[in-house]
Amino acid sequence: MEKIKFDTNCKDCEFRSMVFDSLTEDEFNLLNSNKTGKIFAKGETIIEEGEIVNEFFYLKKGLVKLHKIGTNNKTHIINIAQPNDFISLLSVFYKSEYEFSITAIEESTICSIKLDFLKKLVIDNGEFSISILEKMSESYNNIIKTRFVINNKQLRGRIAYIFLYFSESIYKNNRFELPLSRREIGELINMTTENVIRILSEFRKDKIIIIEGKTIEIINMDFLKKLSRTG
Repeated sequence: MEKIKFDTNCKDCEFRSMVFDSLTEDEFNLLNSNKTGKIFAKGETIIEEGEIVNEFFYLKKGLVKLHKIGTNNKTHIINIAQPNDFISLLSVFYKSEYEFSITAIEESTICSIKLDFLKKLVIDNGEFSISILEKMSESYNNIIKTRFVINNKQLRGRIAYIFLYFSESIYKNNRFELPLSRREIGELINMTTENVIRILSEFRKDKIIIIEGKTIEIINMDFLKKLSRTG
């Protein structure tokens, strides 16, 4: 499918202060000529595991999943990235090929920067290099922390944790449309699809949540938080 492309000026970007504010005026002008904006529909592949690394991707809007094929051809979701995330940062300075795939789970707006240009900025601008290293460390820390928390919970606690994540960190609402299928929830928290379906049914019977298709409404937030802490 042909990606929808758009023009944007990095100088006017609301996310400029996160890293790119350390660039000089000339570097900003070069940045504009070395980047492309694209919109990916839900379900579209942004990066395929094994592809050659030649761009740096920045998520401006939407949600994407980072996922990898493991043993027995089983998919594991490594992380859910949201706006402000540099979604390819874990690979661009490591190997020549991507170690994981990235797929849009909502319509997502991506800016891509040519890798050769990014590497030149890192070499020429020390302040920018430090900013990139800080973002890389933050990304690794968040993924490790999330995996540790999930792996140390029982099944009910894992699903409670994920629902709280979408409610509090992403949608800022007790009612939201879940962007993942039941199978994908299982891939994220290392559960079978059958167990996910079973526990969702239990949550509904216990009047913790209301499920209407893909829409989730948390009606007993205190108990969900307790499950997340103790589960």
